[in-house]
Amino acid sequence: MPDELLTIAPKFLKELENTEGVLVRKLNEEAARQSEIEQISIDEKTFRWMINEDAMATEKLAEGIRNFTKDLEKLEEQMAKRL
Repeated sequence: MPDELLTIAPKFLKELENTEGVLVRKLNEEAARQSEIEQISIDEKTFRWMINEDAMATEKLAEGIRNFTKDLEKLEEQMAKRL
Protein backbone atom coordinates (compact mmCIF):
# COMPACT_ATOMS: atom_id res chain seq x y z
CA MET A 1 0.00 0.00 0.00
CA PRO A 2 1.54 3.37 -0.99
CA ASP A 3 2.20 6.00 1.64
CA GLU A 4 -0.56 8.53 1.98
CA LEU A 5 0.29 12.17 1.37
CA LEU A 6 -0.76 14.82 3.85
CA THR A 7 -0.59 18.60 3.69
CA ILE A 8 0.28 20.21 7.02
CA ALA A 9 0.15 23.97 7.54
CA PRO A 10 3.55 25.57 8.31
CA LYS A 11 2.35 26.82 11.71
CA PHE A 12 1.55 23.24 12.75
CA LEU A 13 4.90 21.98 11.46
CA LYS A 14 6.62 24.65 13.56
CA GLU A 15 4.56 23.67 16.59
CA LEU A 16 5.51 20.02 16.11
CA GLU A 17 9.16 20.97 15.68
CA ASN A 18 9.10 22.81 19.01
CA THR A 19 7.29 20.05 20.91
CA GLU A 20 9.18 17.61 23.11
CA GLY A 21 7.94 14.17 24.08
CA VAL A 22 6.93 10.79 22.80
CA LEU A 23 4.74 10.60 19.73
CA VAL A 24 2.30 7.72 20.00
CA ARG A 25 1.05 6.38 16.69
CA LYS A 26 -2.75 6.30 16.70
CA LEU A 27 -3.55 5.03 13.20
CA ASN A 28 -2.04 2.06 11.44
CA GLU A 29 -3.00 -0.41 8.77
CA GLU A 30 -2.93 -3.48 11.01
CA ALA A 31 -5.28 -1.94 13.59
CA ALA A 32 -7.64 -0.95 10.78
CA ARG A 33 -7.67 -4.50 9.45
CA GLN A 34 -8.53 -5.86 12.91
CA SER A 35 -11.28 -3.34 13.63
CA GLU A 36 -14.91 -4.36 13.60
CA ILE A 37 -15.90 -1.48 11.35
CA GLU A 38 -17.67 -2.76 8.27
CA GLN A 39 -15.82 -1.96 5.07
CA ILE A 40 -17.98 -0.61 2.28
CA SER A 41 -17.31 -0.48 -1.45
CA ILE A 42 -18.91 2.26 -3.49
CA ASP A 43 -18.60 3.60 -6.99
CA GLU A 44 -18.17 7.27 -7.92
CA LYS A 45 -21.88 7.81 -8.54
CA THR A 46 -22.78 6.49 -5.08
CA PHE A 47 -20.00 8.50 -3.44
CA ARG A 48 -21.19 11.71 -5.09
CA TRP A 49 -24.76 11.00 -3.98
CA MET A 50 -23.69 10.28 -0.40
CA ILE A 51 -21.54 13.42 -0.11
CA ASN A 52 -24.31 15.57 -1.59
CA GLU A 53 -26.69 14.18 1.02
CA ASP A 54 -24.37 15.47 3.78
CA ALA A 55 -24.51 19.28 3.72
CA MET A 56 -21.57 19.71 6.09
CA ALA A 57 -19.36 17.34 4.08
CA THR A 58 -20.25 19.15 0.87
CA GLU A 59 -19.54 22.61 2.33
CA LYS A 60 -16.32 21.59 4.11
CA LEU A 61 -15.00 19.91 0.96
CA ALA A 62 -15.78 23.02 -1.09
CA GLU A 63 -14.21 25.26 1.56
CA GLY A 64 -11.08 23.13 1.60
CA ILE A 65 -10.76 23.29 -2.17
CA ARG A 66 -11.23 27.09 -2.17
CA ASN A 67 -8.64 27.56 0.59
CA PHE A 68 -6.17 25.23 -1.09
CA THR A 69 -6.54 27.24 -4.31
CA LYS A 70 -5.97 30.54 -2.46
CA ASP A 71 -2.84 29.16 -0.82
CA LEU A 72 -1.58 27.84 -4.16
CA GLU A 73 -2.05 31.27 -5.73
CA LYS A 74 -0.16 32.91 -2.84
CA LEU A 75 2.68 30.42 -3.26
CA GLU A 76 2.81 31.06 -7.01
CA GLU A 77 3.02 34.81 -6.37
CA GLN A 78 5.84 34.36 -3.87
CA MET A 79 7.75 32.09 -6.25
CA ALA A 80 7.31 34.56 -9.13
CA LYS A 81 8.85 37.33 -6.99
CA ARG A 82 11.89 35.17 -6.28
CA LEU A 83 12.53 34.15 -9.86
